[in-house]
Amino acid sequence: MTKPADLSLYHFDSCPYCRFVRSAARELDLELELRDVLGEPERMRELVEATGRQTVPCLRIALPDGGVRWMHESRDIVAYLKERFAA
Repeated sequence: MTKPADLSLYHFDSCPYCRFVRSAARELDLELELRDVLGEPERMRELVEATGRQTVPCLRIALPDGGVRWMHESRDIVAYLKERFAA
């Protein structure tokens, strides 16, 4: 299983859109760092401070230049993961 160090998924367990992203990651044999916004309130604060939104899923992508890209919308996240990691 591949664990990309540059990716973190802000989510919560019962969210169907988050489940969709986690399922796609499993199919791609990826282990994403999961940041539970309900179980860890500091994760929700990070998300809101960075994006101005409380919506999940949100993928945090650490860029090689030290910047960060935030990606909302489950379909966009899955498309990104497939484009980057599908064999």
